[in-house]
Amino acid sequence: MHSYYEATVSREIYPELTGILDTQVCIIGAGLAGLCTALGLVERGVRDVVVLEGERVGFGASGRNGGIVFGGYSLDTGDLLRTLGRAEARRLYRLTTDAVELIRARIARYAIDCDIVDRGVVLANWFDDQSRLDGLRSLMEREFDVEWEPVPTEVLRSRLKTKRYHGGLFEANAFHVHPLRYVLGVAEAAMKGGARVFEHSPACSVERDGVSFVVRTTRGAVRAKDVVFAGGAYTRGVSRRIERAMLPIATYVIATEPLGARLAEAIDASHAVYDTRFAFDYYRPLQDKRILWGGRISVFNRDPGAITRLLRRDLIRVYPQLADVEIDYAWGGLMSYARHKMPQIGRDADGLWHALAFGGHGMAPTTVAGETLAAALTEGTPVPKSFTKFGLTRTYGLAGLAAAQLTYTAYQTRDRLAKGVK
Repeated sequence: MHSYYEATVSREIYPELTGILDTQVCIIGAGLAGLCTALGLVERGVRDVVVLEGERVGFGASGRNGGIVFGGYSLDTGDLLRTLGRAEARRLYRLTTDAVELIRARIARYAIDCDIVDRGVVLANWFDDQSRLDGLRSLMEREFDVEWEPVPTEVLRSRLKTKRYHGGLFEANAFHVHPLRYVLGVAEAAMKGGARVFEHSPACSVERDGVSFVVRTTRGAVRAKDVVFAGGAYTRGVSRRIERAMLPIATYVIATEPLGARLAEAIDASHAVYDTRFAFDYYRPLQDKRILWGGRISVFNRDPGAITRLLRRDLIRVYPQLADVEIDYAWGGLMSYARHKMPQIGRDADGLWHALAFGGHGMAPTTVAGETLAAALTEGTPVPKSFTKFGLTRTYGLAGLAAAQLTYTAYQTRDRLAKGVK
């Protein structure tokens, strides 16, 4: 599928791996998790790094997502507290807010041209129930020392010209970017620091070779002291133990035609937006006056026509004044999800490091993974034990996909009942 992002980048061509290479660290996957690990290693003085990508840099979720950068994980913060307790939940959450700052710093340090709009994000309340916002705001301030500013309904409706929302919360420490340009910028920074990146070089197998590993590709091989699996939902047939712990879940995005002055008739704000439903919409205005709109998750990959129909309906439900706008781009992609909805970061029983299952909330957590693994590999810093609590939990293939679809449908129904509309 041809995305808006692919249509608006110029790419460096990385070579295909042929022959045999020796390296200190081999990373499987040139999405954000893999490239942030590579850049983290380079920044710590390790130049002997090879990154293998089966397609192109940023091919998967890292180059197709909504581009919203903010703290937290896919797992709700309340559930994070209940699972880990206050101290460890705060620690893991803090890693993501530190990652937001690091992404900002890297954009500046490496002059990454990724259309950054550093204007925060609004959580818009879909339900006419102020307690939903009050409870969340209180929890974030009390347990995580994070202040989200209340946005009264009338103020929000002066910015977002819709009656669908009933106030909101504004998170200032958030921004949005062109994610594919950011991924390509991270790849370039890692490469300039000494890492070698190979495209069209899918990992086919990983085998032990004494104290090292051998990663075989279709036309070559890499012998490495350490291997990091960061392939996400598109990597299959490399490590069964790791791959069976993630579900490939599809999500969808559209971009409208350039709206010019009409944009302000619907969205008179520069921040990104998402709402309080489980099955929420997320969207943001682009610099060329388009609206980028994402939402829905499914076990099914859909064609651009079906995606356009689904998301146009969602867009018009919120902004009926845009009923006649054209949709210029529609695309989908697969995210990797774990059953527990947390990233899987660590080292498995075979000695493979892994960073996967960011579940649609990956811009900051992939940076957390990269920094965590880079520190472990170079300094011997242990991976936080809290991440091991969210390990490589088996997802049971087709049965897991069916359960995920049923869960999503159930939550959609709950959202509709709570709103009282179809």
